[in-house]
Amino acid sequence: MTDYTQIDNLSDEDLKNALIDLEVEVGGNDVGTITLELWPDAAPATVKNFVRYAAEGFYDGKGFHRVIPGFMIQGGCPQGTGTGSGPHGMIPGEFSEDSDYAHERGVISMARSADPNSASCQFFICHGAADFLNGQYAAFGKLVEGDAALDAVASVATGGGGEGSSPAEKCVIKSMKVRGRV
Repeated sequence: MTDYTQIDNLSDEDLKNALIDLEVEVGGNDVGTITLELWPDAAPATVKNFVRYAAEGFYDGKGFHRVIPGFMIQGGCPQGTGTGSGPHGMIPGEFSEDSDYAHERGVISMARSADPNSASCQFFICHGAADFLNGQYAAFGKLVEGDAALDAVASVATGGGGEGSSPAEKCVIKSMKVRGRV
């Protein structure tokens, strides 16, 4: 069994075989698990960064602080506001125009500020196609199970925040685990 907490010892094959399971709650109720496969060929530094945070338990208990139905759900901010960074610093942007890694429903990508090299721990999962993000944000994986959980978060009523995207109910990553494919 692969120990995903030992990020520096992971091979490319380990990362290709990794799956991420996000157990999600909305308003204190379990809505299911979002399972993601990763694309280390598209964004190797981004995948390693994300796996490190997930394996360390960093995302456990963090919320989705930005919800825009038909576009995306964003989470992973340590402050819950979209302004925080993680303890491992920033990573370089790994942007692709390759259609195999396009921002479509279920694709996970790194959130960042206006600085293209400012991604840290925040991520978003596309709820719909967002081709305008291709080449500007680092897509690094895709949902393989858990459409209902993605829809449950994306359908939460929103209001407040810069674009009215703050969820009215708490949307929480109860736990995030890294595992190898069986």
